[in-house]
Parts: sequence; structure tokens; C-alpha cells
Amino acid sequence: QVQLVESGGGLVQPGGSLRLSCAASGASGFRFSIYAMGWYRQGPGKQRELVAVITSGGTTTYGDSVKGRFTISRDNAKNTVYLQMNNLKPDDTAVYYCNAAIFNSFSWGQGTQVTVSS
Repeated sequence: QVQLVESGGGLVQPGGSLRLSCAASGASGFRFSIYAMGWYRQGPGKQRELVAVITSGGTTTYGDSVKGRFTISRDNAKNTVYLQMNNLKPDDTAVYYCNAAIFNSFSWGQGTQVTVSS
């Protein structure tokens, strides 16, 4: 099982930026680099949706609503995945969750709140 801890959420005005971080850890022998890492979000009254995913090889995929504004990246030396969010909009308000996936195993963080409001 992988432990994931998100940070970096908060309150930001429309048009602003935030960077989320997700630190991963595991049992002895844990190899962060082989996991696909992702960010998902769940807004008020909405279902959880994909924000961005980065594979072990560095290939990225983005949800349509964040393309061109958000960037996912990973630092395998620090066991951390990041989500740079620019030009934030009120519709981006949600709890953002980090996900680690390998084969049929999925782990989730506890989430970090992002609120976009003036």
C-alpha cells in the first residue's frame, strides 16, 4: 500500500495560480518511479473527475477542462508529484486528490481543498 499526502491547497482569486504537491511513501522496497501518478478532483455536488495523469515513462494526460492551464510533473528522486495550476477559475473549486496506480492497485490521498473565489 502506498501512502500519499497532498499539500498546497488554499484560497486563490480567479486568474491566480497554485501548486499542489503529493508526497508518496511505502514499505521497504517502494519504488515511486514505477507508479502512474494522477490528480483527480471532486467539486461540490459533482462526481470525482480526472484532472491529470503522468505515467512512469512521463506521458501526460489531462482532463478537457484543464488543458492548457494545468501541468502535472513528477520528481522521482523526491517521490513527489506536482500539479501546477494557472489561470484558475471558480469552477476549479474542489477537493483535489492524489492517486497512485500500478496494475490493479490504486491508492488515494486524503485530499486538499482548492477554493477559487474573489
